[in-house]
Amino acid sequence: QGLQTPQLRQALGQSLAWEQPLVTVYGKQHRTPRLTCWVADPGYSYRYSGLQQAIHPWTAELETLRQLLLDQLGVRFNSLLLNRYRDGADRMGWHADDEPELDDQAPIVSLSLGAARDLRFRPRRGDAAAFAINLADGDLLVMDPPSQRHWQHALPPRARVRQERINLTFRVIRPA
Repeated sequence: QGLQTPQLRQALGQSLAWEQPLVTVYGKQHRTPRLTCWVADPGYSYRYSGLQQAIHPWTAELETLRQLLLDQLGVRFNSLLLNRYRDGADRMGWHADDEPELDDQAPIVSLSLGAARDLRFRPRRGDAAAFAINLADGDLLVMDPPSQRHWQHALPPRARVRQERINLTFRVIRPA
């Protein structure tokens, strides 16, 4: 619908309030190894790694994407976590999107813009092998329930990646 990924990535890079917050890991504070921005309907806050995310309003581009997902998936997402990986050094460690405020009956939808990166998956229990999905510019990954209950995922560093990647993760937060 007229949204081209390079232009969208550039618009998001310029129009959003990107942050690099401090998080506590094993009792020590560190800056996140990426930039983040939390977009949500008023009143839908989100907390991870002990950090309360500031709520930013939906931009016109993000509202268009949200409407496209509603049309295609029949899900009205009320929140969006954006991660901006400036190059291959920026990363995300192993985790599952299983915070209590997330609706565990709704999918989590991930849109990748920019540099291709491997999203790795491993089981939370058992000894099944880990695997990776290479997510390129414009790829959309739908993680239906109960995937977060059974799998963790990570975006490992990649020294050869020099380009930026922005990942948009659409979510449904339960009302407080």
